Amino acid sequence: MTEIRREDQASAPRWSTRVRPALAAAAVATAAAVTLVFLPSGDGCALAAERRPDYGDVRDDQYVYVDSKVSFSQHGEGMKTKIPPLHRLESWHSVDGTREGLLRETGRGEWARDPDAQPGEPGYEVTTNYRHLSTLPTDPEEMYRWLRKTAPEHSGQETHQAMFVLAAGLIRDAIVPPEQSAALYRAVARIPGVTIVENAVDAAGRKGVAVAREDPDNPTRDEWIFDKKTFEFLGERSVASEDYSDVEEGTVTSNTAVLRRAIVDEAGQRP
Repeated sequence: MTEIRREDQASAPRWSTRVRPALAAAAVATAAAVTLVFLPSGDGCALAAERRPDYGDVRDDQYVYVDSKVSFSQHGEGMKTKIPPLHRLESWHSVDGTREGLLRETGRGEWARDPDAQPGEPGYEVTTNYRHLSTLPTDPEEMYRWLRKTAPEHSGQETHQAMFVLAAGLIRDAIVPPEQSAALYRAVARIPGVTIVENAVDAAGRKGVAVAREDPDNPTRDEWIFDKKTFEFLGERSVASEDYSDVEEGTVTSNTAVLRRAIVDEAGQRP
């Protein structure tokens, strides 16, 4: 994010794209253009990821635990759009993806999380288990190429939006090893259309700064929210960028706040 801000003020841009309104920030004025340049030693989120303590010797038979507050809009034929109140969602994901995990959601109960696709099986490239994430590139240039190649193969979205959405999926309910996490944030800073929202609030009410992108195929803007001081990932949300169906512009249609991540020994175990 540091580099996105810095290059916004530069006089000789390398990557340039029109700034669009930031997610859920109707009062935030937008600039005429934003420059996105990959500089390997800058981005605050990447530096925070590099400094983050690791989880020690993570075993294949363990689970990644993520505790979140969430709300996702509900649609149906002939029904008005419903946006439930924020509620708790807990996830247990097999470290190597070979065992069933668990999902537990307030108001819905709990159910098994299927094992991930394994090497050679369809969908393996976009699995988010810890072992697979640890095999991703640690070099930002290589990570950018990986996103550009992989995202369109698993999405019908416009290429750059597919890259942004894939990156969000990797960090939302997983633990990404520090080197891969740093490379991912630096790669995302290069995606055209990515902008900065200086004042954003996550689902838990925590204030932060956000990385945002407007979906060119849907009336939606997506926002990743980070702590302003530590650059720790707080959560993400999507906001209607225009009126559609019975949804008004500015409506938050999905909202997630990550409260805790940990490595545990069993599905269903809390740290």
